[in-house]
Amino acid sequence: MSPSAVRQLLVAEPPAAWLVRPPVVVDCSALAAWLFQEPEMDQAAAMLSGKTLHAPNLLPYEIANVARKKVKAGANAQHIMALLDDFAAHQIEWHAPPPQPVLVLANRWSLSAYDAAYLWLAAELKAPLVTFDRQLAEAARQHLDTLDWPAPP
Repeated sequence: MSPSAVRQLLVAEPPAAWLVRPPVVVDCSALAAWLFQEPEMDQAAAMLSGKTLHAPNLLPYEIANVARKKVKAGANAQHIMALLDDFAAHQIEWHAPPPQPVLVLANRWSLSAYDAAYLWLAAELKAPLVTFDRQLAEAARQHLDTLDWPAPP
């Protein structure tokens, strides 16, 4: 190629609708409402639909604990197992929060380490946190307000 020839850069990309799936951190309360068709299911679905779901890798155990409680309370075990299969099919990006910053957040905001793991992840990703837990939501609102968020595109 001659030095004077300038090539044009070509970019092939999927439709814009495929690219727009903003991240959201989902906690057990929100995902359980959606998964187990609880009364708040529609609220949870509205907040989670079309988003890329992120969660700490402790979420499957929390969901299993909710399932155990539902069976213990009289829910049909086979139905609950089928819903757990649905959970396994959800595309969730898993993260392993480091214990030290989780402990710092738990102490700072008077949260369990489990809830602090969700808060850490939301802060790390600079993403919204979806929860029905008032204490976690308030801690997230205050903590996330202290972060420098990227400018919108």
